[in-house]
Amino acid sequence: MIRLLPFDHAIRNLGRSWRRLLLVTGGSATVSFLVLGSVAFTRGLERSLGASGLETNALLVGAGSEDSVERSEIPGSVAGIAAASIDGLTTVAGEPAVSPEIHAALPCLALGADTAAAPARNEAPPPVLVRGFERAAFAVHPQVRLAEGRWPLRGADEVALGADAARRIGVARGGFLAIAGERFEVTAILSAPGTVMHGEAWMRLDRLAALLRRTSHSCVVVALGDAEFEDVELFSLSRLDLETSAMREDAYFAQLAEFLGPIRALVAASALLVATGGVLGGLNGMYAAFASRMREVATLQAIGFSRAAIAVSLVIESTVACSAGALVACAAGLLLLDGAAIHLSMGTFRLVADEASIAAGLVAGLLLGLLGALPPILRSLTVPIPAGLRA
Repeated sequence: MIRLLPFDHAIRNLGRSWRRLLLVTGGSATVSFLVLGSVAFTRGLERSLGASGLETNALLVGAGSEDSVERSEIPGSVAGIAAASIDGLTTVAGEPAVSPEIHAALPCLALGADTAAAPARNEAPPPVLVRGFERAAFAVHPQVRLAEGRWPLRGADEVALGADAARRIGVARGGFLAIAGERFEVTAILSAPGTVMHGEAWMRLDRLAALLRRTSHSCVVVALGDAEFEDVELFSLSRLDLETSAMREDAYFAQLAEFLGPIRALVAASALLVATGGVLGGLNGMYAAFASRMREVATLQAIGFSRAAIAVSLVIESTVACSAGALVACAAGLLLLDGAAIHLSMGTFRLVADEASIAAGLVAGLLLGLLGALPPILRSLTVPIPAGLRA
């Protein structure tokens, strides 16, 4: 049976040098915060894309453009033909839920003296995904709600902004935007929290088509209702003249998440590189902490404590310090990262500091305390007792 050192011995040693304690705790907090942020990024992206696509919807996109609706082009007649040809689709007020849409990433700049926090004129305006829509869009996108104002009118120079897009651009309802060089009034703020549509701009389909000088559409979204996806797929295969391809909406967003995999990998790699610096800083702090205590370690061995007991005490000391840093990082993550908006060309999503993200940050801190302390501990315990007493 190993006779262990008292637990409070390790705790009291933490306060012997505040500089070393802050160095070890800061290194652990840095590592944990970066790991938490990387997981929060991935969780937020997956959750947002998962909420944006419904399994009850199907998409008709241009053949060969299944990986990006923005690059897709289909004839403007597809929506009407699909509504007349596919039986069992959801109907609203007697009309089939078939939504023709145009998707385009366009630069948007706040205009007018009544706008808040407008970007500097020498900066490039941020691109925002602009969606051209008709009334049927509300039947196939039930996640979208009108938060303020009224929806844009057909043919009018009007636009509705998602809450994130309005905040990013710096314009409120009643303000004005320059979109692709033309002036538009913001008549509404739409709300679709947890989806990419929360960061989009919505414009009537005919006005966006005129702005882009195109007669084609990007896609047609249909609400299946009593119809099956195979019915939509059969329609696409039977009308070769339309050159369309059928996809489930949730499958499209799942594919989009895979397409954005390199971005997630880049975020993880960046977090790993910076975390490595934090680990090295923490190891240096531990080496400094333990190297200055050679005489203490040798004295404990001389009075009868085994090296295993001393190693356990030092591991407890390191783990407590790193756990404190991990807790600080988790608190900072909840305050600073949870809900933070990330803007991509396909819309906006928010970081999610949920249970998985917090657990990843805590585990990173614990592993740093357990495994990161082993090299300096082994180094200090291998010094002969006489040499340690003379240190």
